[in-house]
Amino acid sequence: MAQECPCGHYGDPNKECACQAGSVQKYMMRISGPLMDRIDLHIEVPAVKYRELSSRENGEPSAKIRDRVTQARAVQSKRFDGHTGLFSNADMQSREIRQFCRIDEAGEDLLKMAIQKLGLSARAYDRILKVARTIADLGCSDAILPEHIGEAIQYRSLDRTML
Repeated sequence: MAQECPCGHYGDPNKECACQAGSVQKYMMRISGPLMDRIDLHIEVPAVKYRELSSRENGEPSAKIRDRVTQARAVQSKRFDGHTGLFSNADMQSREIRQFCRIDEAGEDLLKMAIQKLGLSARAYDRILKVARTIADLGCSDAILPEHIGEAIQYRSLDRTML
């Protein structure tokens, strides 16, 4: 989402939002809940400060990231071998989610708390599990751990602002 308010400065660390709280909420409600449920990742991308842009510090090299993604895709390809129409975690339907996205009791408790506190839908629940499965794959983990669930929940930021 490019903007979360009419003026375009909501959450901008460099410019103050001039909108009233009610107008921000009204603006966000223009996007229907069922539509938002169909988007896996909701993240805010704030403006980058000059100091960060001009920094000489290097982040993780793209080649390293590409290798990790390629490896995760290979894991998914192997996982779904023999399942017609399934090539990645994003392709899973409810039956496959129950089969391939099993979580332990701590993960269940975390997900239950998020569903209750954030008022997330059943569709959001499935999306969180699929994203958590992908996060686990990227981390070379066979199991979906509570930290994978927690990270996936963090990617539902627009669910939190729409409440």
